[in-house]
Amino acid sequence: MTRFRGCIDIHSGQVKQIVGGTLNLDDIDPAGTTKTNFVSSKPSSYYANLYKQHKVAGCHVIKLGTNPANDEAAKEACGTWPGHLQVGGGITAENALEWLDTHKASHVIVTSWLFTDKQLDWEKLKQISSLVGRERLVVDLSCRRVVVGGDISWVVAMNKWQTLTTNVLSGEFLATVSEYCDEFLVHAADVEGLCNGIDEELVEKLGHWCPPGFEGKIVYAGGAKLVEDLQKVNEKSYGKVDLTYGSALDIFGGTLVKFADVVQWVL
Repeated sequence: MTRFRGCIDIHSGQVKQIVGGTLNLDDIDPAGTTKTNFVSSKPSSYYANLYKQHKVAGCHVIKLGTNPANDEAAKEACGTWPGHLQVGGGITAENALEWLDTHKASHVIVTSWLFTDKQLDWEKLKQISSLVGRERLVVDLSCRRVVVGGDISWVVAMNKWQTLTTNVLSGEFLATVSEYCDEFLVHAADVEGLCNGIDEELVEKLGHWCPPGFEGKIVYAGGAKLVEDLQKVNEKSYGKVDLTYGSALDIFGGTLVKFADVVQWVL
């Protein structure tokens, strides 16, 4: 059954909600292209404690940019609920164990580091999987929709969703990657932060492509705007895909979805 998953997105040391497709390559954005929907006055620990109190399992903390303040905010969140939060953003083989063993993340989420020359580097995936253990690794396969000749595909994107890779989501691709990780995180970058609805076709495909044993281990993010989207994702994915809410949620300044409703949702 589809579950609600929480998120804590950190940019320049603050909890924020950003329109995914506009995110600049780093915290410094002199051109002003990054569109921010919400900047919290509360620390990351507030949100970690909120998820802890309501027993929302499998929440992710994403560091957007290399600002050292992002690391501090992520550490604060992990310290609030040790062993229960997944951490992503700038994760490499060099720092993964620190986040797991020292800062007590439950999983590390790895994305751009996995790619060499815009394609998934299988040796890097095997390396980090062996290092941290498959059961503590989440692979971020966030993507952008590409239409060629009327055919739709979802191409994995790196560098904060600004660079398309050569890897296209498919059942075979997910099955192969799943041999080395415990979960997938999939942001639909083109609808992320817009509150205009989920990418239903992608959700349905993820349900079809779900590798055996990965039911409830694929987390979709992007566009959720109604409590009923949980039911929609459950139906479209046959209960195999979980759902994250961002800008629509009242705890992030949204007016469309109440946190109290999504944490109480059951089929």
